[in-house]
Amino acid sequence: MCSSAGSAVTTVFLVDDHALLRAGIRTTLEDASDFTVVGEAGDVPSALRGIEHHTPDIALVDVRLPGGNGVELIREVRSRVVGTRCVILTSFADHHALYQSAMAGAQGFLLKDVPKAQLVESLRRVAAGESLISSETVQVLEAQTPYLPPEDELLGDLTPREREILGLIAEGRTNREIAEQLFLAEKTVRNYVSNILSKLGMRNRTQVAAYIVQRSSKRPW
Repeated sequence: MCSSAGSAVTTVFLVDDHALLRAGIRTTLEDASDFTVVGEAGDVPSALRGIEHHTPDIALVDVRLPGGNGVELIREVRSRVVGTRCVILTSFADHHALYQSAMAGAQGFLLKDVPKAQLVESLRRVAAGESLISSETVQVLEAQTPYLPPEDELLGDLTPREREILGLIAEGRTNREIAEQLFLAEKTVRNYVSNILSKLGMRNRTQVAAYIVQRSSKRPW
């Protein structure tokens, strides 16, 4: 984040092939005092150049783009740019792309018709290090995946409490919600989540939730 008048400002790069949509999002974010849009692009090559140049805090990326797609762009950004968090902008039409983008390292997903206030609040959460995985996203992923057998060596490494927390992550619960439900300190939940990520070899909770939903529409714990 950059600093302006003593306040933290989150820098954002917009990637969508519709200029009007980019303009609307730019206006919404810049009406908030804690965001500034440092650049925008309508295709993958231009987006990658711009993100590498500006190294924004957040890249808001459409799934379908000229010259490639959002999933490919996220993979490139994750490998080339340190510190930029990617959020997929989608109409939920490409269910498979949701899973692929999560596994590529996306911090979460937002609908293109998301209310302005929710867009701003969601990106604030991402800037604070949270992932965006909602119950609606889980339902979409469940709807497009066949049932897979529950046996999984990765899950076998988890303790019973970690499996319990894993199930709540897959439901889209935040650390605070998990802490309240399990009567744990939020810091304790964060430690559990960190251990789960380490054991599963994954980067963030969005990736974990997508993996769990993809492998089985039924909870094996």
